Amino acid sequence: MHTIWRVFHYLKFYPWNIGANLLLNMLAVLFNLFTFITIVPFVELLFGNSQPLEQLPPPALSQEYLSLFMTHHLALLKATHGLWACLVGFALAYLAFSFLSNLCRYLAQYVISPMRNGIIQRLRDDLYHKITILPVSYFNSRRRGDIISRVSNDLSDIEWGVLTSIISLGKDPINIIVFSAVLIFISPRLFLYFLLVMPASVWLIGLIGKRLRRNATKSQAGLGQLFALLEESLAGIRTIKSFSRQQQAADTFARANNTYTRRMIQVARSRELSSPLSEILLTLGLVFILILGGLAVLQGELLSSVFVLFVILFARLIPPVQSIVRVYNNLLKANAAAQRVYEIIDADETILEKPNAPLLKNFNHSIQYRDVSFAYRTDSQSEPVYVLRNTNLTIPRGKTIAIVGPSGAGKTTLVDLLPRFYDCTGGTILIDNTPITDLNINSLRAQIGLVSQDCILFNDTVANNIAFGHSDYSLDLVKQAATIAHADSFINALPLGYQTPIGDSGITLSGGQRQRLSIARAVLKNPPILILDEATSALDSESEQAVQQALSKLMQGRTCIIIAHRLSTIRHADQIIVLDHGNIVESGNHDQLIQNNGLYKRLVDMQSFH
Repeated sequence: MHTIWRVFHYLKFYPWNIGANLLLNMLAVLFNLFTFITIVPFVELLFGNSQPLEQLPPPALSQEYLSLFMTHHLALLKATHGLWACLVGFALAYLAFSFLSNLCRYLAQYVISPMRNGIIQRLRDDLYHKITILPVSYFNSRRRGDIISRVSNDLSDIEWGVLTSIISLGKDPINIIVFSAVLIFISPRLFLYFLLVMPASVWLIGLIGKRLRRNATKSQAGLGQLFALLEESLAGIRTIKSFSRQQQAADTFARANNTYTRRMIQVARSRELSSPLSEILLTLGLVFILILGGLAVLQGELLSSVFVLFVILFARLIPPVQSIVRVYNNLLKANAAAQRVYEIIDADETILEKPNAPLLKNFNHSIQYRDVSFAYRTDSQSEPVYVLRNTNLTIPRGKTIAIVGPSGAGKTTLVDLLPRFYDCTGGTILIDNTPITDLNINSLRAQIGLVSQDCILFNDTVANNIAFGHSDYSLDLVKQAATIAHADSFINALPLGYQTPIGDSGITLSGGQRQRLSIARAVLKNPPILILDEATSALDSESEQAVQQALSKLMQGRTCIIIAHRLSTIRHADQIIVLDHGNIVESGNHDQLIQNNGLYKRLVDMQSFH
């Protein structure tokens, strides 16, 4: 269960809260103890027949001396002030101690609240930050729904486990230690009888804990699968409906849901069994104490009032022990969630930045691909699958380079290596003769603008989507960018203009409108290097014409790398690179490649473009 303890490393940020909580919990336990101690005088005053001793024995730290001391002074107090006054006095003392105990208990929770919530806040921040810096390749082999489950449900389980444990561990161990110390002081022999049942209790609770941990791990994975199925269904709802697969999708979800439910039932049964089991075993110890302690009272070895106090204090041990057992079970479940969360936090950052990496302030000369290769693995044991092999390419500043080729040729991978979405597995990419792996990553990406076929928009206003990544933008600059991207006309027609929310992924807009917003965002960024990844391939002819006009304005004066399936859009590129199976097989302008009568010519002929 070591993983969940990593969460508690965040305690170092809250030393004052921890100290204040422990002090207040200690005071609360002591005042609570005093409330029970005041019960003894009640019993002695009402039922005791003791008389004041002529002379007390020499002081000693023992139960016998304290009993004699108490009965002597109680008898004097009763004789001096009367029974009624004594009862009222002890009743007021009981009330005062109870008030102080509950006040300290509240203040202990008051000072600990920022800590128990702050720990989860810091963990959530660290988890999200790690997600944003992990390479794109990390997410290619994982289901988004499962990642969402880890950020939401798994963190909630950790939060509940940490919250209950912090509350319990701040007071229950103190309760157990203080009350056990008093019980040992009152009667070590009776307390020893109680300890005889403890090994069996610990052993049984341990068995339950192992089963709980195993089922909790499976249930967390099952819930991640449910989230993944839900996310896939929402993303593909049109396809599901068009192929009339609603029932099949529902059956798949129902099977996964049924498996998850069965595992959660097993978790709940294991968790709920430990608390009554611990209470039964503790009650068994209490029965032994009642029998053996009663015999001690009858034989005159123990005062009846002291025995009553022992029984009451022993009964007070049961709730904190049960609470510790519940915390243990909650931590077991939280540990299963923590393992899934820390799988992300501990994931390798394959895209690493060198210490004190210099900033790329300007792009002046050229981009060079030198013997660049890239391969990926489906798993750690499989052979690498090469997407690019020994690719050499030079892109001068201010030139437009088009990359074409069949599907799977490696076109998108070639351009994704430039902003370091992935790193080369062989060779080097240089900007102005500096390897990009030596540069500050954010400064590198600041020089690059990306407009892709899948334009990513957020559930925000039009203005905020255009200004994404700019915290100091003005509305005038946003409008200028929209005008250049031929987006101002449809934006002004929206109900709230630039302040109109566009829904998830810009669902309220057409494909052409979403693409023009994406282009406006790139215009506002004003990068010297522009990557266009099939930016018009999913558009109808009318939308493509409007977007192409916007792209033409955006490309002016920039170094452009264009990936295109529609070869008509790249006819005037300065250089066209033809990729096939990860290799550059042709290079030249449009007319040269047509004359070569190679792969490019065949691609053009298939699109009936001459």
